Amino acid sequence: MKIAVCVKHVPEGTKRIDPTTKRLDRGGEGALNPFDANAVEEALRLKQATGEGEVLVVSLGPAKAQDALRKALAMGADRAVLVTDDAAAGSDLVATSRALAQALERENADLVLFGQQGNDSDGAVLGAAVADRLRRPMVSQVAEVTHADGKLTVKRQTEFGYDVIETQLPAVVAVSDAINEPRYPSLKGIMGAKSKPQATLSADDLGLTAEVVGVGGSRTEVLELKAPPSRGESRKIEDDGSAAQAIIDFLTEKRLI
Repeated sequence: MKIAVCVKHVPEGTKRIDPTTKRLDRGGEGALNPFDANAVEEALRLKQATGEGEVLVVSLGPAKAQDALRKALAMGADRAVLVTDDAAAGSDLVATSRALAQALERENADLVLFGQQGNDSDGAVLGAAVADRLRRPMVSQVAEVTHADGKLTVKRQTEFGYDVIETQLPAVVAVSDAINEPRYPSLKGIMGAKSKPQATLSADDLGLTAEVVGVGGSRTEVLELKAPPSRGESRKIEDDGSAAQAIIDFLTEKRLI
């Protein structure tokens, strides 16, 4: 079984919006989206369970997104594909899903896995958008996956418990962060990742023009940024052992107790 895992390179540390571009500032250090590590781990477990197959990781991002892909390779993925192009900068959900779908079409994987969301956006809908473009069935919030006879049986988390769903392959699945505990890359895995195939594709390689990726292919636009409104009068209390009494005095002063 050929499994493709879509992963994202996300900023580390405190996140900030660039006031000029009105986009998330991605100029600093970045890492593999932690939710996507669960998807990589599940792909490796499925491959191990069948005893054969291939796990590849696919991403759209700047050149330094290779760092995130290398971590997935160090975990055990077989190869990586990075779609990177200046023309793709500023891609929203619509443009991103188009680029990823084009890259995935080339690979024709039996199963496409996503993490439940990106920790820099918390959208949790990219998997569904890609599945729609690929015209494949999709299941989200999956907490357990088994594969047999060309079918997947999954347990999907809901607010009322679990749905058990069976689907034919090829399919798209977004796993929850409760599905597993991602492994830490070993030293052998880290060293071996350097020699694994790592392809880089441009928008032209995928037959994508500036009208369908980046800002030109996006359907959302940030018009304005503002600081959060003031919460009114506030008082900061340093806890030197008398914080509890200071809070009581403040609430008494405001006639709240």
